[in-house]
Amino acid sequence: MTLKYSNILVAVDGSEESELAFRKGAAAATRNNATLHLVHIIDNRSFGSIEAYDRTIADRTKKTSEELLGKYKEEALAAGVENVNVIIEYGVPKIVIPKELAPKLHADVIICGATGLNAAERFIMGSVSERIVRTAKCDVLIVRREQPDLLATD
Repeated sequence: MTLKYSNILVAVDGSEESELAFRKGAAAATRNNATLHLVHIIDNRSFGSIEAYDRTIADRTKKTSEELLGKYKEEALAAGVENVNVIIEYGVPKIVIPKELAPKLHADVIICGATGLNAAERFIMGSVSERIVRTAKCDVLIVRREQPDLLATD
């Protein structure tokens, strides 16, 4: 078993915790001279009913995703990551990331935030990060937002 990561998959969704995951992933890619795969999954399960009213929702969602990943790619390259791959897919993130993309990309580790933008789904069906931990065949790093120390005194 090697202790060096060659392919680092970072799942981002625009949340604060996914930005922290990106930062850790970029730092790990730099240290390991690894390829950084920045992945955003557009959850299109509800597009059918929404597009009946607004046919541009899918296009706007993809454009927003491209802008987010483009920004992260620029930051990663500026931080010294040599190989950055940007991937936008459609589907259910908790399935696509660990079951499809991680094996396809030969990911050594998946890095994601502990919570993302979809709080309602997390409440009803469990979080994306929880499912990734349970189903991925590689290492998984769950990144949490820094919490204030409630016991600290000034």
